Amino acid sequence: MRKLKEAVAAGAQGLCLTIAALAGSITLFVLSVLSIAFILLGIGVLTTPPVLRAVRAYADAYRRGARSWSGVDIPSPYRPLPADLRTGVTGQVERCSLLLKDPATWRDLQWLLVNMTAGALVVVLAPSLLLYLLYGWVLALGVWEPIYDAGGGEWFAFIHVTSQTTANYAALLGTGFFALAVFVNPGLVRAHFLLARTLLAPTATMRERELARRVDRLTETRHDAVDNSAAELRRIERDLHDGAQARLVAMGMDLGTIEALVDADPAKAKELLARARQNSGEALTELRDLVRGIHPPVLAERGLGDAVRALALRLPISTEVDVELAGRAEESVESAAYFAVSESLTNAIKHSGADRIWVDVHHAEGMLRIAVTDDGKGGAAMGAGSGLSGVERRLGTFDGVLAVSSPAGGPTMVTMEIPCELS
Repeated sequence: MRKLKEAVAAGAQGLCLTIAALAGSITLFVLSVLSIAFILLGIGVLTTPPVLRAVRAYADAYRRGARSWSGVDIPSPYRPLPADLRTGVTGQVERCSLLLKDPATWRDLQWLLVNMTAGALVVVLAPSLLLYLLYGWVLALGVWEPIYDAGGGEWFAFIHVTSQTTANYAALLGTGFFALAVFVNPGLVRAHFLLARTLLAPTATMRERELARRVDRLTETRHDAVDNSAAELRRIERDLHDGAQARLVAMGMDLGTIEALVDADPAKAKELLARARQNSGEALTELRDLVRGIHPPVLAERGLGDAVRALALRLPISTEVDVELAGRAEESVESAAYFAVSESLTNAIKHSGADRIWVDVHHAEGMLRIAVTDDGKGGAAMGAGSGLSGVERRLGTFDGVLAVSSPAGGPTMVTMEIPCELS
């Protein structure tokens, strides 16, 4: 019974895949070829990026179907597009160029061609083997006669149905096809996806190139991390020298003066003692602020969610925080995420003119995803010297990414993703 259910389910899947292979693949292949050809006329520069994005979405849907229906894993080979692509015609030209330079784009087009021919022929057998049972018995129950009277008979596979006897043979053959479908239908659907994997999955060369790009990126972000650490140490030294250290030195001098005046001028000694107590309190406050800037105690004690909530409570703008975390990430990841959120919120307060801010923090599919959204005037952009560039470098140390959506007039959404596991 289980095999029968699997065969029927595979037949239904095969029917859907056949329709998709013929309608979807043919349509997208024709649109892609025409759009690329029209680049010479200038029109294709505008039409090619959305068409190729549609092809990628279609291929990704196939990847999900392969994984859920047949357990065939097809990795995605696409190169990520830069987050700071320009807008307008210049951005379209750059986007079109990057898509056409990606080898995965051309393999997608090859797959569309194979999918609408060989792929369709393979997977159409799954529903056909089931439907032959129904058609064979329909012929055997008498439908063969009007067909024969109208046109001289009907071919059922290799049987020419011209009589009740041949119609009965057709019914028996249809039953045989159905029995065969019980055993081969899941395999036919799997074979269809395995054929797709030969073109949709990254090749060894593509994997090597991707690995080389990742090594280059990690090397760059490692240098950034070293530079940031050195700058952070210099900032801490400067803050200690100009702040707490100076106050402690002044307090020591006051205590020495108090010791000399305590018998000769008690009133003056009492005044200096009060000033020394004030200096000690201010020094302690500065030390606490410095420690909070290095690693907030609430982050160490209660985790990223509560640390972001505590950060939001200190903001002058109404901020709503939504956190869905089933555990805690590594300390270094939490720290990077916290300061990335802090920098994003600081940018929103300084530059956006927003009335409300929303922060969403959740973990799914091995990724820590954070979105900071405000209802301000928009216009935020990645660029040299901007705070967002610093956030991107900080996240890059952990192989994380940052994307900014900030059209003129708003809203602005800063999205961050860091691969990590929760404990």
